[in-house]
Amino acid sequence: MQSPHDPYVRVRDAREHNLRGVDVDIPRDSLVVFTGVSGSGKSSLAFGTVYAEAQRRYFESVAPYARRLIHQVGAPKVGSISGLPPAVSLEQRRSAPTSRSSVGTVTTLSNSLRMLFSRAGDYPAGAGRLDSDAFSPNTAAGACPECHGLGRVHRTGEALLVPDPSLSIREGAIAAWPGAWQGKNLRDVLDALGYDVYRPWRDLEQQDRDWILFTDEQPVVTVHPVRDAGRIHRPYQGTYMSAQRYVLHTFADSKSQSLRARAERFLTSAPCPLCGGRRLRPESLAVTFAGRTIAELAALPLSGLAGVLAGEHDSETAKVLTADLLARIAVVTELGLGYLSLDRSTPSLSSGELQRLRLATQLRSGLFGVVYVLDEPSAGLHPADTEALLVVLDRLRETGNSVFVVEHELDVVRRADWLVDVGPDAGEHGGRVLHSGPPGLLADVADSVTRRYLFDESPAPVRSAREPSGLLEIGPVTRHNLDALRATVPLGVLTAVTGVSGSGKSTLVGEITEELPGVKRLVTVDQKPIGRTPRSNLATYTGLFDTVRKLFSATDEARARGYRAGRFSFNVPGGRCETCQGEGFVSVELLFLPSTYTPCPDCHGARYNPETLEIRHRGLSIADVLDLTVEAAAEFFAGTPAAARSLRTLLDVGLGYLRLGQPATELSGGEAQRIKLASELQRARGAHTLYVLDEPTTGLHPADVEVLMRQLHGLVDAGHTVVVVEHDMAVVAGADWVIDLGPGGGGDGGRIVAAGRPAEVAAAPGSRTAPYLTRALRGV
Repeated sequence: MQSPHDPYVRVRDAREHNLRGVDVDIPRDSLVVFTGVSGSGKSSLAFGTVYAEAQRRYFESVAPYARRLIHQVGAPKVGSISGLPPAVSLEQRRSAPTSRSSVGTVTTLSNSLRMLFSRAGDYPAGAGRLDSDAFSPNTAAGACPECHGLGRVHRTGEALLVPDPSLSIREGAIAAWPGAWQGKNLRDVLDALGYDVYRPWRDLEQQDRDWILFTDEQPVVTVHPVRDAGRIHRPYQGTYMSAQRYVLHTFADSKSQSLRARAERFLTSAPCPLCGGRRLRPESLAVTFAGRTIAELAALPLSGLAGVLAGEHDSETAKVLTADLLARIAVVTELGLGYLSLDRSTPSLSSGELQRLRLATQLRSGLFGVVYVLDEPSAGLHPADTEALLVVLDRLRETGNSVFVVEHELDVVRRADWLVDVGPDAGEHGGRVLHSGPPGLLADVADSVTRRYLFDESPAPVRSAREPSGLLEIGPVTRHNLDALRATVPLGVLTAVTGVSGSGKSTLVGEITEELPGVKRLVTVDQKPIGRTPRSNLATYTGLFDTVRKLFSATDEARARGYRAGRFSFNVPGGRCETCQGEGFVSVELLFLPSTYTPCPDCHGARYNPETLEIRHRGLSIADVLDLTVEAAAEFFAGTPAAARSLRTLLDVGLGYLRLGQPATELSGGEAQRIKLASELQRARGAHTLYVLDEPTTGLHPADVEVLMRQLHGLVDAGHTVVVVEHDMAVVAGADWVIDLGPGGGGDGGRIVAAGRPAEVAAAPGSRTAPYLTRALRGV
């Protein structure tokens, strides 16, 4: 019988994703790091098995009624796990891109500050006490009525909506209106309302122009469309919407990023005239603490806010609330984030800054005896910031917790008490625990890919620096913490932009546009998902599926039956299984138990109906092809040039382990970025192209980084320009040119500290990057 004081979490027969009946013992009260190449199965073990089982057990202790209200993950595929304490997960994820989410809301510091103003603020004479909600711009009680708590108002005007007044309405004078049928409909409605849509705009009466552009009325009229090309158009009821109403509605409510961006071109943005950009009602802004409004305090860097709150306070309430705020701010500043302000919007933060804010919240919670499972906490962090992170991980362990970390950063791996190395390779070639023990003993594990990077201290290979073919001038840029900054990027080489988190790297690189002289073609490869539903997958995104469907429709059997390429899509009726509508599974609601997904009872997960599956190409059905890994598919389609080219580029960026039908929702940010890069690589490249990549090595094992960098250097050798925002010093050491921003983050950053060859930047005084780059160049 197992001792109740067993110091290990013992996992037996784990079979989640590609894990092959894994048995492993992991010590508690330790810093345990899970390593392995991308796709090896380390996240399946740490998150898919250990954390998922801890969460399942917790939910079993919750009342059945309450359990129905919680989104639950299903039980992991594992024989047994013993010695498992409660677990807290901190995954790498971007928060929702909303301007209302801020540093204050993520850390909940805003709640405490609002309470301070509500209970201990200085109110004007005769004013009634306000509830804490009245100090939030995100509530009806606190938001400025003019700008609804956004701080800015968006307006438009005739010159913006009608850039060319010589055109008639029928010729498209109102540029802000949508294209295609919707725009034609609005023009037809105006015609039916009696306005002259054929006269030049400038010749219309001013009052007519004002009504057309700015009215809030939405009259409904019968439209008799003009017949064209012999088609019969029946009369219909059309509703009018003014250009201003359309633009404001699209900008505020559209879920389409491209439509919102188009609408924004016809708007001017200015601080709200009522609140002056402070987002709150006048009565809320009339309350002060230490002589300042809540908006003024929220705009201060956290280090400055702490200075204001640390003063003497009269009331006991103020002392209690400020003491709590100061203690919580101290944890955030300890993680190197003292330059952030509470009103800084979440979308403007890097993923590294977000992760550390969440860590600070956990540190302050003071939990004891918990397993923290972290997903690459060093992602997006400069080596100097990683050192601050390691101090926090040590503190979590020292206060009686277990810290399980999925990680590629070698400095974090070396700091581990215990190392679990999964591999040896990715996908079906991985899924085994190669080593579970002290890091030093990994040196004896021949199959480990991690071993070579952990113990190899040979200097970085010296590559002769390429000479630039030209120069790209950026700026002056004034945005976030950049103040009229100018930068020069050499063309025809690989440039790495470095600096601590928050120094302004992404802001600077974001200013590279196709409008700049010297940029013929611009390709930006980011880490945003390639799709938001399981219907989007690797094959559909890269265009490979179009080729595959054509191959199936060209078979003799398909032609005999009259099946076209559309028959082989699982997204549209016809060839798909209608029971699951091409999903391959059906959801079974179990009330207070987690909803379970079972293979479709009709197609058994194949996604297609039996008739479609009868069509075979070289012995495989369309479902069989979607189940192939990229590596297997490359062999299968070797004789089909269009498919082989797509698959070769996916192999070249190290994604051979992914299945063609792998849903987009299962892909990491790093995998999504490499798929985008592969899609770009397979295109025939003609004109000089400038590639911009924001932290392309995030989430990559050093072995995968080597594969990726071979591709990027290949692009430069072919005459193109590559600019990477990067923290991996091995990548920076291999660049032709380095631009280092800093010296610190926030207000302490935003300047170019050094620019030059890697060896020159490594010798630059005052650079936070220099000592780490020096180590990388020496191979230490």
